[in-house]
Amino acid sequence: MNTGVTLTLPSISFDLSIDSIKEEARQLLSRGIITRNQPLYVLCEYLPAREWLGIENQLERSGYLLRDRIIDLIGAEKWDSD
Repeated sequence: MNTGVTLTLPSISFDLSIDSIKEEARQLLSRGIITRNQPLYVLCEYLPAREWLGIENQLERSGYLLRDRIIDLIGAEKWDSD
């Protein structure tokens, strides 16, 4: 059945810079959703699926492999107080 109505979904674009990917990983880590020892490919569960190919390419261009750990991406964590 064709009603002649076209449904257009809003286009949500994820920033594919390595800094934004690192920030997303930091946010997921701080919320306890992922751990620092998990491989980078775990991010595909939490970042937009339609952007994943670009995210994967950006990680590889920046020298990261999907088997590398989250801690390799975000580096050492800073603690304000112990």
